[in-house]
Amino acid sequence: MRAAVLQLNAQGMSSTKLYNHIRIAHKNGVKVLLIGEYVLNPFFKELQSMSMRMIKEQAMHQIKVLKELSSTYKMIIVAPIIMVKRKALYKSIAKFAPSSTSYYDQQLLINYAHWNEEKFFANATQELQTPMVFNVDNFKFAVIGGFELHFDAIFALLKSKKIDCILVPSVATFDSYERWKALISTRAFTHNCYILRANRIGEYQDSEFSWHFYGDSILASPHGEILEHLGNKEELMIADMNHTDVLKARRSWGFSESINKRVKS
Repeated sequence: MRAAVLQLNAQGMSSTKLYNHIRIAHKNGVKVLLIGEYVLNPFFKELQSMSMRMIKEQAMHQIKVLKELSSTYKMIIVAPIIMVKRKALYKSIAKFAPSSTSYYDQQLLINYAHWNEEKFFANATQELQTPMVFNVDNFKFAVIGGFELHFDAIFALLKSKKIDCILVPSVATFDSYERWKALISTRAFTHNCYILRANRIGEYQDSEFSWHFYGDSILASPHGEILEHLGNKEELMIADMNHTDVLKARRSWGFSESINKRVKS
């Protein structure tokens, strides 16, 4: 399975870079492409001062563009998008396929004093549901929000799905570089699956903080090894993954087998 990460800054109403990079991905045989958080829309803090009309206009423009690109290049594109529904904002992740589009509303949102997405967005607070799952050529993907990577409960919901690769769009910043690398490699190892993470680049400055989005998009193996990673610039990372390697890792470590003997279905 050949997938790719497109590491970008926020694009606003521009689509030039999306067109250019997706054409390159297509030429290289990419079937699934992942984009980081707050690339199709401005960063969360900037959204707070924007009108609902402008947010919706940007989102609808980028949705139209990515639908066209997915259809033209026969590629699945996974990208976070801020949706306006019934005069409220929702933090979602869209999956653009050549003949359909589906959405996953992020279930767990950051709720810190300096970064409170849970309060700002209208995403429901309810019992957790299984995240988005889809197949491409018998290779199974799951999609979760970056913040959701921290929660065991999300992985428990995916346990029976036998996922080959978890796609994680993120917007990590501050001094979290090493924590994220450790978290991604550990999750990939303990669940014996690939994790492909797309992190935004760029910077946002407010009166208190400088929010530096450092990139470092990553591919981790089912053995917990970092196979590929990007720097802090605009880049396209092409990643090759193998279902056989997932099966070998599961047989080698036997984590699922040990649990299945002791947990009732």
